[in-house]
Amino acid sequence: MQRLCIIIGSLAGFGAVAMAAFAAHGIGDPAALRIVESGVRMQGWHALALLGVALWLPRGGRLAQAAGAAFTAGIVLFCGAVYSLALAGISWGVLAPTGGILLMLGWLLLAASAWRAR
Repeated sequence: MQRLCIIIGSLAGFGAVAMAAFAAHGIGDPAALRIVESGVRMQGWHALALLGVALWLPRGGRLAQAAGAAFTAGIVLFCGAVYSLALAGISWGVLAPTGGILLMLGWLLLAASAWRAR
């Protein structure tokens, strides 16, 4: 699981940088640019969170594993929905809010894993 969190976090970080570069050079609509920047910000921060989870996993146990899963699902749902809306005008309804809730849950699970660690 530790390797998986590092791989996913690294790929999410790569994707955030790539999307930021695309947004800076390929999006002319200011409203779409703001939306993409929000997704990039969340993706970048949570890529780092996944790397932190990977470092914590040996002590954090199942709650840390659940935090990593929540961060991963949250990135996919939130950022995917945000990018889809900004780039294609397609709204996925509750996927972005669900992803946001998963990102917040990931932080709570990470805190709980530290609280329970010995």
